[in-house]
Amino acid sequence: MTSTRLSQRLNENRRRSDPEGSRWIRVAIAVLATIGALDTGSITLKKWGLLGAISCSKEAFFGCNGCEKVLASAWGSIAGQPLSLFGFLAYAAVLVMAVAPLVAPGDLRADLATRSWWGLFLVSTGMAVFSSVLVGVMLFGIRDCCPFCILSALLSLALFVLSLVGGDWQDRGKLLFRGVLVALVVALLGLGWAASADRPAVVTGKGIAPAVTTVSTPQAVALAEHLSATGAVMYSAYWCPHCHEQKELFGREATAKLKVIECAADGQNSQKALCEAKKIDGFPSWEINGKLDSGVKPLAKLADLSGFRSAGPL
Repeated sequence: MTSTRLSQRLNENRRRSDPEGSRWIRVAIAVLATIGALDTGSITLKKWGLLGAISCSKEAFFGCNGCEKVLASAWGSIAGQPLSLFGFLAYAAVLVMAVAPLVAPGDLRADLATRSWWGLFLVSTGMAVFSSVLVGVMLFGIRDCCPFCILSALLSLALFVLSLVGGDWQDRGKLLFRGVLVALVVALLGLGWAASADRPAVVTGKGIAPAVTTVSTPQAVALAEHLSATGAVMYSAYWCPHCHEQKELFGREATAKLKVIECAADGQNSQKALCEAKKIDGFPSWEINGKLDSGVKPLAKLADLSGFRSAGPL
């Protein structure tokens, strides 16, 4: 009889630790985390060159046409790895925490249920805050948007709300303290990273852009020659980190063949008046076939815009 009562109490404790409603919330979190992992995973594979260009239609996505621009920007990577890779790892962690208590055996399930809700809440809080920083970068730094990035931000916010609703938070003070602490830390780190990624490149002298260090491929040289031959122009500023990044994509030999217009007033061979007449408001800006488009462009995108056909991969 005593054994039966003990078993009943254990079962009641398990149900209280993760009630039926919370289990469905776990399932919903797992579904959203899977979508997020697929979203960020595809972006990561694109950055690694394992997928083709990610195409966005302006008409279909309310003016968002900056997938390539966002991915190729200074904010598109951390420590040499695509930013989306870290998003993928975060979604994978959320997926594991959501599913583990549903499949764990015996008494381990109850323990995991309680611990995982804290993990889900804290990780999703960090994801939601960092996604807000990235949305701000898109709006005010890159000045364009990517539907895949917006989807990830919405998923992060949804995961935060579901984790907040699903957990049995008996100590609301602890919940608030930990949530605010994580949000502040992530916000400070995120804003610091965003500012440092946009810092001016190191220059070699007043008005002189930093030297390009990468070596050009034959395809990059051929593309640069084609762009110059067809009248394409890159509007630049010597202090602009994104301009330097664009040149590094071409490489030293190819950059020397590009037609680059210096827009900074104190830059070497400045043509500020021309830049003002063209209403250049972001660097770098490309003028190809009479059309202006700002932001760092992958070489494949420039080839497509200018009608260049490469004999090999760019």
